[in-house]
Amino acid sequence: MKTCAIPFLLVSFLVAGCSDHSVREKPDPLAGDIIDEAQLTQLMLTAGDPDSAVRYFERGLAREPERADFRRYLARSYARARRYPESARVYQELLALNQETPQDRLEYAYVAVRLDRWDDAEALAIQLPQTLDSPRRHVLDAMLADRSGDWEVADAAYARAEEQSPNPSDVLNNWGVSLMSRGELSEAETVFQRAISYDSRLFSAKNNLALSRGLRRDYRLPVVPLTAEERAVISYNLGILALRQGDKRVARGLFAKAVDEHPRHYQAAAAQLEQMETAVIQ
Repeated sequence: MKTCAIPFLLVSFLVAGCSDHSVREKPDPLAGDIIDEAQLTQLMLTAGDPDSAVRYFERGLAREPERADFRRYLARSYARARRYPESARVYQELLALNQETPQDRLEYAYVAVRLDRWDDAEALAIQLPQTLDSPRRHVLDAMLADRSGDWEVADAAYARAEEQSPNPSDVLNNWGVSLMSRGELSEAETVFQRAISYDSRLFSAKNNLALSRGLRRDYRLPVVPLTAEERAVISYNLGILALRQGDKRVARGLFAKAVDEHPRHYQAAAAQLEQMETAVIQ
């Protein structure tokens, strides 16, 4: 018998009219591809809406509170939803119950960084085994080295992370920010350009590239792929930077450009422009 199945989440249903005309059997509602719990968990962790994932794993943990995997995935889902205090609380539960893995400690360290708890992040990093050799581990080491001003260690860790990453755009963006913080603006510009070469949609790298140039009073938009909205936002950010650096005429032009470029009304840029024009009149 020939059948055509349309997969749904958890269950697939046979579509009437797809079976052989000479044989008609009662369709099996469970026939076809079924997504098991492991597949559904992976979908919720990576592809699903973070808040939906939180609710899914909260319900799972309430039903089976002994499940370390549900507790682990709930902590990660809280982090994806930017609910970092709740994520930290669940990671602390994992540690208290001795249910954590080295990867959990690594992810918890990232949450601690988000919460500006650098001492906690460093303590967690020290406990990581040397066998945990991943780009994410090396970026954590780099950020901790940045924090202490150990640039040689930071650069080495970023380089290891880049080498191990199939798409190191985020790694390079972080490295560029590190270089900016040291005042190495030309080097930062080069690294941001490399990040964009791997992912031309990475707005943070485009914005940081523009700012690294703006800090040297080069306020031209970088020659990289930009949407109208991206051009507007970057022009606004450069305008704020120009204003802080005392380049008021340039700032006014950048705010005007942001208003013109944005596909919708750009209130923040319009307000800055109005404020500057009012100051001139007075």
